[in-house]
Amino acid sequence: MDIELTSAAIARIKKILADAQNNGLRLAVRPAGCSGLEDVMETIDAPRTGDLVKSYEDFDLYVDAESYSTALNGLRLDFQQDILTSGFVYHNPNQKGACGCGESFSV
Repeated sequence: MDIELTSAAIARIKKILADAQNNGLRLAVRPAGCSGLEDVMETIDAPRTGDLVKSYEDFDLYVDAESYSTALNGLRLDFQQDILTSGFVYHNPNQKGACGCGESFSV
């Protein structure tokens, strides 16, 4: 599975999972918004049927297999923080367009 997490993303995921008392992060996409797809990130304890799994030192990354094949392969996930904002940044080579508000994208 060729999804990359930056060191900043890994550090933030560890904090989120510790606070949620879960050991896994799941990534997927779902139909939404004006451009077609929306990223979904959730903390879970175990993969769902058919999820792809990539293990890290302190947690597992679960990825919906259909989302991976259509929209998430090659994803680079980063976490950025400055004085005013913080959040995960999806660098997705499959993205062909996005809505003006940035909530949804197309592949």
